[in-house]
Amino acid sequence: MRLLIVYSTIDGHTLEICERIAAIARATGHEVELAEVESASAEQLEACDRIVIGASIRYGHHRPAVKAFIDRHQAALEVRPNAFFSVNAVGRKPHKRQADTNPYVRKFLGQLRWKPQQVEVFGGKIEYPRYGFFDRNMIRLIMWITGGPTDPRLVTENARAAEPIAGWALWRLDDNGNRFLVAVFACRDEAEAAVRAFEAHGHKQTYWVEAAGDRGCPPV
Repeated sequence: MRLLIVYSTIDGHTLEICERIAAIARATGHEVELAEVESASAEQLEACDRIVIGASIRYGHHRPAVKAFIDRHQAALEVRPNAFFSVNAVGRKPHKRQADTNPYVRKFLGQLRWKPQQVEVFGGKIEYPRYGFFDRNMIRLIMWITGGPTDPRLVTENARAAEPIAGWALWRLDDNGNRFLVAVFACRDEAEAAVRAFEAHGHKQTYWVEAAGDRGCPPV
């Protein structure tokens, strides 16, 4: 499997998450390419089997280049397995970590014709000491309004984003005894449902589920 990870990052945290995803995929034998959203090409997209798009938010908005990339390559996105994740400070709250409960993600997805097959939200990293005067004080104001940390000396990272990103892997054993990774799912129930679906369609090869990392949810 060739995985393309397209990212839009402002302070580097989204890229860190993408690199964690890439490390897990490479550890299971897959080719992975990372590309910044403004330099990602149609050729890179056509060469991949799956794609993940990750983007951070600043002042309530994803960068325009993210929507432009998605709109420009919608057809190519829709014909291969795909996922989207957003990194934003609101995601530090457990009840704001779903696509339908995070206001920024809900608004962004509502602007797209593309409907990603999988959506995740990670709480953004706050690094007050490295921000300039304007960004530091604007973010402190937003955090004060939303009940977040405001200490200008603080560096804080959402615990969920800091954890290893894992999932449940669906494997296939072919007639020659070779094992192949078919897909990685968010939760074990989803992976086992896929096994049952393959078996129900008469697939004779052996399918099984293994943990792709240290935990089952949330997904890759």
